[in-house]
Amino acid sequence: MKSSLSILLFCFFSLSFAQVRWMTIDQAITAQKANPKKIIVDFYADWNTACKEMDKETFIHPEILKYLNDKFYRVFKNPEFQVKSKGKNGTHQFAKFMNINSYPTLIFLDENLQPITNLVGKFTPKELEPYLNMIATNQYKSIKTRDQWENYQRKFKSKIKE
Repeated sequence: MKSSLSILLFCFFSLSFAQVRWMTIDQAITAQKANPKKIIVDFYADWNTACKEMDKETFIHPEILKYLNDKFYRVFKNPEFQVKSKGKNGTHQFAKFMNINSYPTLIFLDENLQPITNLVGKFTPKELEPYLNMIATNQYKSIKTRDQWENYQRKFKSKIKE
């Protein structure tokens, strides 16, 4: 009985740590004042299959979790829910400001809240990893052309084994 309880507790705590720690944009900005990090904003819709697949496949991958939890403040944003809950139609003001036209869209902000880039559509862990690495390590600052990006991709060594 003790061993089964121990196993159950271990599984519970393992699952609780094996997830992305999401916050609001206000929480991310406050946290950033004490410990500056880049911010990744995930604009999603509950009805969107690609958003659900990224939640279930991409964001739970151990290598992706490590990047997200160690190098970024993560903001989860459902602009449609926020608008519907206030009885209005349309998209949330922040989504309009960031020019969000489809889901999922990931927006990367630097430590000064300036946009770095956005990624639109579904990404597998292996597809997302080079972007997370490039942004987390500031390599994006030296990549200005398509040739430089392709060179970065060729040299990138993924930690993800599929």
